[in-house]
Amino acid sequence: MIHAVVLRLCGNRADADDVVQEVFLQAFRKWHLFRGDSSPGTWLHVIAVRACRRRLRQRGSRAGSGAAPTVVQLMPWHESTVMEVAASAEGAEGAAERAEALARVQREIVRLPDHLRLPLVLKDVAEMSVADTAEALGLAENTVKTRVHRARLALRKAMAARASSVAAPAPIYDRQVCMDLLKSKLAAMDRGGTRAGFRVPQGELCARCRAVFRELDLVQEACSQLAAGELSPRLRKAIAEAIERSDARRREKRRSAPGRRPVERSVAPGRSPRATKVGRDAAHP
Repeated sequence: MIHAVVLRLCGNRADADDVVQEVFLQAFRKWHLFRGDSSPGTWLHVIAVRACRRRLRQRGSRAGSGAAPTVVQLMPWHESTVMEVAASAEGAEGAAERAEALARVQREIVRLPDHLRLPLVLKDVAEMSVADTAEALGLAENTVKTRVHRARLALRKAMAARASSVAAPAPIYDRQVCMDLLKSKLAAMDRGGTRAGFRVPQGELCARCRAVFRELDLVQEACSQLAAGELSPRLRKAIAEAIERSDARRREKRRSAPGRRPVERSVAPGRSPRATKVGRDAAHP
């Protein structure tokens, strides 16, 4: 999971492999600082996000640093088409078209501006809660929700722009009703979306909203797929060996550290050696 997140934050596998090793080495070395105020997973993601930011600063990367589209630009109200795969009946969409839509979302994630990509990856790839995502990023929960919603809408727009499309059905409600339904859909996605059983009641949706919401479901499905898969044996071995070397150095350092040498004291006139020893033991039990 950490590797999947880091890969989407860094944008390339070489940097991701290096950062993942750094994350687990830091966690190993600083485990004594973990206070248990959050889950270990959240703590690891905090380390991962900070490590990714350092790596991006070091290489002077500008990937994903462009200006984000405005909320108005992301709204579907003025669009005249919807994706063909989203307009078809559920279960009737072509497998190839669906796979291409998912792949397109996954490619577009790295192009999101950092302030949208970071919360989206933690929320929809790592599937962390809004509260844990907010803690990992040091943001307010409402800020996380707003940024994740914008990121999903941006990915939906990028996915639809390059897909086979059909004419969009005419809306049957006024715009405010559609806006309220869209807010409900995004809130349901925050709780896990359709896969977790959270969906806007279908009876309240017109054909246009239903198609747009299925596009958003594809976005969330694409994100969740990124967390699947095993860590490569090569990287897993490298992490284990790095931790073992670090542990060996720590043990050697403790063994070679000079011990406390006893303090030689002279016996004061009129006092026996035994009295002096008792006094020392009382002072240093």
